[in-house]
Amino acid sequence: MRALISVYDKSGIVEFAQELHALDVEIISTGQTQRVLREAGIPAVAVSDITHFPEILDGRVKTLHPAIHAGLLARRDVPTHLAELAAHGLKPIDLVVVNLYPFAATIGRPGVTMAEAQEQIDIGGVALLRAAAKNFPAVLVLVDPADYAGVLAGLRAGEVPLAERQRLAAKAFAHTAEYDAAIAAYLRTDPFPDVLPMAWRKYQSLRYGENPHQAAALYGNFGAFFQQLHGKELSYNNILDTTAAQELIEEFPPAEGAAVAIIKHTNPCGVAIGPDLRSAWEAAFATDRDAPFGGIIAVNRPVDLAFAEAVNEIFSEIIIAPEFQPDALELLQRKKNRRLLRNLQPVTRTGEWQIRSVPGGVLVQEADHAPLAAEEWRVVTKRAPTDAEVAALRFGWRVVKHVKSNAIVYAAADRTLGIGAGQMSRVDSSRLAVWKAQQAGLDLRGSIVASDALFPFADGVEAAIAAGATAIIQPGGSVRDEEVIAAADAAGAAMVFTGHRHFRH
Repeated sequence: MRALISVYDKSGIVEFAQELHALDVEIISTGQTQRVLREAGIPAVAVSDITHFPEILDGRVKTLHPAIHAGLLARRDVPTHLAELAAHGLKPIDLVVVNLYPFAATIGRPGVTMAEAQEQIDIGGVALLRAAAKNFPAVLVLVDPADYAGVLAGLRAGEVPLAERQRLAAKAFAHTAEYDAAIAAYLRTDPFPDVLPMAWRKYQSLRYGENPHQAAALYGNFGAFFQQLHGKELSYNNILDTTAAQELIEEFPPAEGAAVAIIKHTNPCGVAIGPDLRSAWEAAFATDRDAPFGGIIAVNRPVDLAFAEAVNEIFSEIIIAPEFQPDALELLQRKKNRRLLRNLQPVTRTGEWQIRSVPGGVLVQEADHAPLAAEEWRVVTKRAPTDAEVAALRFGWRVVKHVKSNAIVYAAADRTLGIGAGQMSRVDSSRLAVWKAQQAGLDLRGSIVASDALFPFADGVEAAIAAGATAIIQPGGSVRDEEVIAAADAAGAAMVFTGHRHFRH
């Protein structure tokens, strides 16, 4: 038996090669890998001794040779293949152990240049893996040190089963697909290329999906954004809610004040800013004292003890913060079913994609992270909003873009007062928001209304004004805009058009 070993990640490779040598496996190797093996006292034949051709171009060309690839691709069940090998003085290669240059890690470094990235594009390693994986009934292929022990156990027993060989081959092709997808994504210049190469590594298996009868798993690098400090593992729904909560809280930079967002089923049920987290929590919680039970709480500043004591009075599934002070962490950890997450980096980034599966493919769009600049506002009513109303309009607009459409938010300058989400009629969303405010005992007189999309008829504006709103922010663009504006003017209300809608289906 012959094995070709050429690895960038040398974790466990010496121990694995020692076991192969003990099993009388002939080892072929390249460059630095060969030096590591020889220094450990393991005989390793240089690839150049097999190909009778030196490594050239700074190691770019070493294994790309018929003496290597013929040994990998020859089918053992085809006599003419074996005869051709013999005729050319070549031998089969039965095991390939390869992992690739760290392209993804390289481009993840700040300030990396294109030249540095290009140097980490592996060519020979990918070719070896594909050749070995294609011929998996005869050639074992390993890309992951975690598989070394299992293969050794099979070799000691006399055979690695065909099903295991196929699993390893699939893993190798997935490894090269992930590698190629990372390169294609890095080099692409078209925001929506004709071919969308994508690959994600499984981060963890989940207990189930949206419902217990649905299997589910999480892929990608979710752990790069959140560190779990306490509680049982996150569920499928927890992950969706966590993402929604963090996206919303990032609308409020810490420098503007302490902000608290409460999320239930990906919808905000209370948002507020204040001088400290406890004050912001009390205002956000006042919007809806029922929905936050079992909800998700996100904050934009480190959690202190005063805030922890306040939120500890109700059960919340998850609390997300940039940091937890030690005494606050100790208190919150007393409830074993509460998850505590530290946010490690922003989740909202310019140029990000949102992807949803549809029959036969996926929908891809840019994420809706566009901020609203004051110069984009257009006052369309006779009366312009006051400074206080402007502050409230800006607050409400930042919240409404995170509410499921049809979305209506009644707000003050520092807090939500009523939220209506996901209704088939915009008027119904407004009625729901008003009812929620009434249930919470909140006065809507002097409030503002934010609508994620245009008011198609004047009745929506009239309902908002009747509830007590004095200023309205909406995208505009209805064929009945003149009627809508006239209704606001008749009541002396101010209205601003933004020109941007924020549907969230």
